[in-house]
Amino acid sequence: MTSPDTTPLRAVALVCTLAPSPAPSSSQLLAEQVLEELSARGVTGSVIRIADHDVKPGVETDMGADDAWPGIRSAVLDADILILSTPIWLGHPSSVAQRVLERLNAEQSETDEEGRMLTYGKAAGVCVVGNEDGAHKVSADLFQGLNDVGFSLAPNAVTYWVGEAMQGTDYQDLDKTPEKTAATTATLAANTAHLARLLKGAAYPSS
Repeated sequence: MTSPDTTPLRAVALVCTLAPSPAPSSSQLLAEQVLEELSARGVTGSVIRIADHDVKPGVETDMGADDAWPGIRSAVLDADILILSTPIWLGHPSSVAQRVLERLNAEQSETDEEGRMLTYGKAAGVCVVGNEDGAHKVSADLFQGLNDVGFSLAPNAVTYWVGEAMQGTDYQDLDKTPEKTAATTATLAANTAHLARLLKGAAYPSS
């Protein structure tokens, strides 16, 4: 039997920058750093930049023709860990991150044979980047939304970097990753992988 500490896991990072590829993205950089830390803990991962896909507005699992969300949703449901990465805009998560949460809202109506949301056995983590304060507020918004739609969050389930207010330096412009951010990223990965393994081995009870 596979040890709980080495159970293979999968993660998917949904990057909610407003800019489509190939534009550089601090949100994607931080998400990739989280996936690197998860990889060191036996978790394979992939990145989906939401702005590269036509995710329709709405609160259904499928909004019809040309809606890219059903494919993204499949990747989320196939994963054990969801990483949601967003920039700060006007003190809030990006509009793309809000759209992701709105589409995930449909999971409240999607349940297994015991009435549990299909997301119940999954852990989530958050990445936040910006050039102003507000990372705690933005992570709080995302924590609440992710919990509402069935994801579990480990202690310290966020990593972030914010630059000096009213300055133009982005996370991706830094010569090296700040020590505190690197340490927080490692903690996020360690705790989230641990929680995901626990959930994989012991499902929540039906209610």
